[in-house]
Amino acid sequence: MLLIPAIDLKDGHCVRLKQGDMDLATVFSEDPAEMALHWLKKGARRLHLVDLNGAFAGKPKNEDAIKSILQVVQDYAADNDLDEIPVQLGGGIRDLDTIERYLDDGITYIIVGTAAVKNPGFLHDACGAFPGSIIVGLDAKDGKVATDGWSKMSGHEVIDLAKKFEGYGVESIVYTDIGRDGMMGGVNIEATVRLAQAVKVPIIASGGLHNLADVEALCAVQDEGIEGVICGRSIYEGTLDLASAQERADELTEGAQA
Repeated sequence: MLLIPAIDLKDGHCVRLKQGDMDLATVFSEDPAEMALHWLKKGARRLHLVDLNGAFAGKPKNEDAIKSILQVVQDYAADNDLDEIPVQLGGGIRDLDTIERYLDDGITYIIVGTAAVKNPGFLHDACGAFPGSIIVGLDAKDGKVATDGWSKMSGHEVIDLAKKFEGYGVESIVYTDIGRDGMMGGVNIEATVRLAQAVKVPIIASGGLHNLADVEALCAVQDEGIEGVICGRSIYEGTLDLASAQERADELTEGAQA
């Protein structure tokens, strides 16, 4: 079970939102690259970046901050004799040229969210052009998918879209329960498991992670197809210690595999 720190970028700063509301942003760092290094030193094995301005504008807005984070990640991996530390990025990615540019910069996985729902053909083309590099982000409330930085609700069922996009060849699915995101009320385990059982590609849980009990609950259902969880406000506000939580997750999942 991977615990994946989130670095949400707004105006070049590292922030956290509540339920996707840009007006409810808490700035946690003026230097996102320094924050990335902090989580790497805490044992993060993957990072989750979101260009929040990009998500709302429909085009990249925080590329300088993203490049600075990538440089830190590459330097850290080299200094510690580590293999590549994957970095996944979402927010405002609407065309193949942008995907290619980000992958060339060193991003490992591109997360396509709104564009996948509004323009499935784009997602299909992206999976074909960049196999193994495309993650689809499905953000939902009450089982229905939301788009445009969560500002609009679609009529699409999460599981229906997940099955469709699995057929396109997505690497995995980031599933976010909007109602819980940034609220630290606990991960929606039941909905996450239902989605994981419906598809064969791995699911990354997102939204609501609060404490070690949530991590342990996810580890208990990892075999359903849940490979990781995105950690946001919990690790920034200290209700979850990333290093000890990852260590605990390793203990539980290794025990389950033994």
